[in-house]
Amino acid sequence: MGNFSERRPWLWLALLLAIFHNSFVCLATSNPQKVYIVQMAKSEMPSHFTHHNDWYASTLKSAMSLSTLQAETEQHDPSERIIYNYETAFHGFAARLTGDEASQLESLPGVVSLLPETIYQLHTTRSPDFLGIGPEVANNVWSSALADHDVIVGVLDTGIWPESPSFSDKGLGPVPARWKGACELGRGFTAKNCNRKIVGARIFYRGYEAASGLINVTSEIKSPRDHDGHGTHTAATAAGSPVLNANLLGYASGTARGMAPRARVAAYKVCWTGGCFSSDILAAVDRAVADGVDVMSISLGGGVSSYSRDSLSIAAFAAMEMGVFVACSAGNGGPDPISLTNVSPWITTVGASTMDRDFPATVKLGNGMNFTGVSLYKGRKNLASNKQYEVVYMRGNSSLPDPRSLCLEGTLDPHVVAGKIVICDRGISPRVQKGQVVKNAGGIGMILANTAANGNELVADSHLLPAVAVGESAAKSIKLYSKNVARPTATLSFQGTKVGIKPSPIVAAFSSRGPNFLTLEIMKPDVIAPGVNILAAWTGNLGPSSLPTDERRVQFNILSGTSMSCPHVGGVAALIKGSHPDWSPSAIKSALMTTAYVNDNTFHPLKDSATGEPSTPYDHGAGHIHPLRALNPGLVYDIGPDEYFEFLCTQKLSPLQLKSFSKTKNRTCKHTLASPGDLNYPSISAIFEKSTSVVTQHRTVTNVGPSVSTYHVKVTPFKGVSVSVEPNVLSFTKPNQKLSYKVSFRPKTQQPLPQFGALTWSDGTHSVRSAIALTWLIPL
Repeated sequence: MGNFSERRPWLWLALLLAIFHNSFVCLATSNPQKVYIVQMAKSEMPSHFTHHNDWYASTLKSAMSLSTLQAETEQHDPSERIIYNYETAFHGFAARLTGDEASQLESLPGVVSLLPETIYQLHTTRSPDFLGIGPEVANNVWSSALADHDVIVGVLDTGIWPESPSFSDKGLGPVPARWKGACELGRGFTAKNCNRKIVGARIFYRGYEAASGLINVTSEIKSPRDHDGHGTHTAATAAGSPVLNANLLGYASGTARGMAPRARVAAYKVCWTGGCFSSDILAAVDRAVADGVDVMSISLGGGVSSYSRDSLSIAAFAAMEMGVFVACSAGNGGPDPISLTNVSPWITTVGASTMDRDFPATVKLGNGMNFTGVSLYKGRKNLASNKQYEVVYMRGNSSLPDPRSLCLEGTLDPHVVAGKIVICDRGISPRVQKGQVVKNAGGIGMILANTAANGNELVADSHLLPAVAVGESAAKSIKLYSKNVARPTATLSFQGTKVGIKPSPIVAAFSSRGPNFLTLEIMKPDVIAPGVNILAAWTGNLGPSSLPTDERRVQFNILSGTSMSCPHVGGVAALIKGSHPDWSPSAIKSALMTTAYVNDNTFHPLKDSATGEPSTPYDHGAGHIHPLRALNPGLVYDIGPDEYFEFLCTQKLSPLQLKSFSKTKNRTCKHTLASPGDLNYPSISAIFEKSTSVVTQHRTVTNVGPSVSTYHVKVTPFKGVSVSVEPNVLSFTKPNQKLSYKVSFRPKTQQPLPQFGALTWSDGTHSVRSAIALTWLIPL
């Protein structure tokens, strides 16, 4: 994708913002029925209705009777059209409507908004030790003193594989009496599959079936049982019980455990073969809050919509109001800028990083050159290290992509590739599937070549034949050798697992990047966490490659994606909640952000895998999470529901749109925030326009450290901007005391690129760091 700074996205950022803010979502007026999520103002329910569900059905009936199409065709019971009633985190219903009915419904009393069904996609060990929370630390955090506050993590994903040893309930006490969840029974899932670890398991599929037809029960499991593996992996990453000698085919051997190994797990299956549908996700969030989860981990996303038109954002706001911490994956759209999803400030948005563990493998060419890559191949057929095998790269002379070079299904000629190692470019088809295509054509090995889109970032896979993935630079050299030599040869070898890799962590190239174009003053992502080559529990339904031809079965698998980094943060949030049960979701988020680190294990600034250059807060947010420091942050930036609502008042939402986030009839804007930047966020983002003379933002910190403490401030010097903080000393005299300060930025000379730094309060023991981004908007 090229160097981040060279792409200069800031020149067209203003244009993107203008396009976004002038876009309108138009309801379809075609005749076919589609699913719409209908948000209702519960406080406006007429008194003659005894239950809100009756009101919803009556409102829908009115819309149906007003529709000329409906009047001419059918008069069915409106309740037959309703697929969900939402009661807790969201008020309203989801129903199948024609475009005409949707238009009629939108204008009826009590209707706040209509949101068309949206399809979300999944964002697809050693990590506890890497994060500094080995067994001795986890046991200390979950001490007997905290036994009266069991933490429950809700995971919205593809379900759960209950037989995994990661979900053993050994050593756990009774299920908390406050828990209201349930285990829904179905194919391959009985009451015995829940225990004191898996305390809840539910499925949500009505939105999916309304759009895609009935689930094929012969190829998919219509129960909480995980057919895919993704949900089992994320649940175990967040809260898996310790499992000794865990590994994938001998790789990454050690003790596998989640971030919060004594937390409980509640699985909410919302994703199916055709995707994850917003009406089902919303129903799961609504149910999870009612069930009593403390933390939600949601490793999926569906693009970015305005706050009032994003059903997950609205539901997460209500969850936050009820004290539930919500972590969501940032997305795998990197390294492109402005590629984030799940950007609402009340959601903790998590990017991905590498760890200090790798799975090296080597390509040795016939000319003696060696190139290091990665692989998780562990088959019976290995290539001899002392023998060379012919290499072939199926690429034509055209500059256009060649299906043969991509090793797509049906493109390889067995007469050409049989008995050879085939070079396959990444792209279009899954990485492991390319190896299957090579194997089917008679090839004996594969060199998986990164292109410019992937750079030199390497992701290990459980290939079905000897295969090594190499970075773009190595790939170019190998291809040049294969082109210039009459009979190119190579061999492949595998070195197993290596730890202590330096530098690490590194921001993953695929991790989605900021800035947050919905609100530039809210810096996103919030943090990064391990998301590359993560070992965790796996389904017994699929092999580690997920290919139908893969007959191997494993208890653990290694996956990569922001899907993997999100449950790391969800699990650490559970640890913090267990240690500080009275903390709000925003206090937990603040602790994670202000204690995050921005230097790798070589003591240099974190790097971006896509460029090899230092990463910025638009790549890594506040930095890489540090769980132990987050348990004792010293100060926190707390934000209550009312202040989040006041933030929305700065976003030019209409009174009707603001109702999406207001549970009470009389909740109106008090305009206590002068600008979006005044939200008490743990990071700081200031935006300069041509006429800007000063930008001042206000913050309030709460003392959660020693009763008596004094903090001094330090601010990074910036090019072209002077910075002042008033006051520059904060003296606390009691616990939970709140003190405020303001920071002012005065631009002197316009800068072509954003400037990054930090504001840090320190008492000699705690360093409370807020990342800073300064951006100049260039007029078009």
